[in-house]
Amino acid sequence: MKFKTAKIKKYFTTSNVALYVFALIVLAITWSGVKTIQSNYELQKQISVLKQQNAVLSLQNQTTQLKNQYYATDQYLDLAARQDLGLAAPGEQVLLISRATALKYTNLGIAATRQTATQTDNRSEFVKNLEAWRDFLLGRNISSD
Repeated sequence: MKFKTAKIKKYFTTSNVALYVFALIVLAITWSGVKTIQSNYELQKQISVLKQQNAVLSLQNQTTQLKNQYYATDQYLDLAARQDLGLAAPGEQVLLISRATALKYTNLGIAATRQTATQTDNRSEFVKNLEAWRDFLLGRNISSD
C-alpha cells in the first residue's frame, strides 16, 4: 500500500500537475486550431464552387444577351419570316415541294447503307478504338462512326 501511495505522490506533485494542465491546454488549443483550419478549408471549397457557378451563370447571361441582340436584327426577322411563315422577299417566289417529290430525287441507297452500317456494328468500343488507331497509324481512310 505504501508503495502505491508513494508512486501516486510521485506522479501528482505540484509541478507534475501543472505540467499536465499545461499539456491539456496545449492539446485543446491545437485541436481548436485544427478544427478552424478544417472549417476554413470547407468554406474555401464552397467559395470556389460558388465562384464557378457564378462564372457559368454570367456566361449564360452573356449568351442570352447575344441571342437577344441577334433576334432584334433584320437578318433574323427575315429568316424567321421565311422559315416559319413561308413569306418571301419582294420579287421572290416560294416553291413548296411535297415530301414524295423530294424523296423521288434522293438516293435512298446511300441513306440505307449508312443506316445498316451503324445498326449492324456490334463490336465492342474497345475493338472499335483499336481498329480506329490501327487505321489512323497505317494512314487508311477513316470513316466517321
